[in-house]
Amino acid sequence: MNREVFHLSELELEQFQIREVLRCILHTIMFHRALGLVRPKDVGLELFDITYVQCGDRELERTIEEKIDSFVAWVEKHPNKKGQVCLSFYETRYKPAVWFSSKEERFYWEQWFISLTIIPSKPSQNKFRHGRALTLDSGETLIEERNRHDKVLEASLREVLFQILHLVNDKKDHIPPVSNSNIVSFPYEISISSLPDSSFRMDMLKRMLHTGPPTMPS
Repeated sequence: MNREVFHLSELELEQFQIREVLRCILHTIMFHRALGLVRPKDVGLELFDITYVQCGDRELERTIEEKIDSFVAWVEKHPNKKGQVCLSFYETRYKPAVWFSSKEERFYWEQWFISLTIIPSKPSQNKFRHGRALTLDSGETLIEERNRHDKVLEASLREVLFQILHLVNDKKDHIPPVSNSNIVSFPYEISISSLPDSSFRMDMLKRMLHTGPPTMPS
């Protein structure tokens, strides 16, 4: 079976923005891969001027919320780190085993990797001195810096949504036949993992280039 693996563009966001961003991305993918009879529900983000579509399936919504809760809990234990959420679609097959039994195996046919870099929270918009908004070293006020960051993230999130739309429309040949009438036609799983720190990898590479390869014992 062919497997398609999609790595979406990495997003840089603050902890309080995680829930809305992940809901938007995960539901968008699920809506386009739920080939059953869906009940589309438009949802507008509170933090950004973006609207996405959900399938209208309560069980799916509950599962996504549980996984988002797990990711937020991971972030709280690993602040300012890179994390990854993987949405996988698979088929279940049974392989003969010993003593006339069978073993269940998962064959993944599509995986979506969502990479998030969690950064420290930006200063509050409500900080003032002598009735005036505080000014940063860059010359921006806190409000201007806040708004600039939010606009960058909103534009990046839009790019990810367009990326998803392009991939779901362009990559279809690997999708297995639909064998049921469920809203979500295929089994799926959502997993969470950490991403290695790129600065750590670069530091190790520099050390290797500086010291040379390790010597082998004679």
